[in-house]
Amino acid sequence: MAKLQELHQKTKTELQKLLQDNRANLRQLRFDLAAGKIKNVREIRKIKKDIARILTLLKEKE
Repeated sequence: MAKLQELHQKTKTELQKLLQDNRANLRQLRFDLAAGKIKNVREIRKIKKDIARILTLLKEKE
C-alpha cells in the first residue's frame, strides 16, 4: 500500500504508470478470487483504495 506522502512526491507520469500497474494487479486478483486461489481478500480492498488515492492526486495535479 502506497503512502500518501510518497504519492505526492511522484510526477504525473509516474502516478499514471502506478495506476496502470494497480489496475492490472486488481484484475489478476479478481480472476484468482473467482478461481478460488486467493486467501487474502483484503488485498483487493487495499488496491482499490490505492487506485482511488492515485486518481484523486491526478485530479489535483490537473
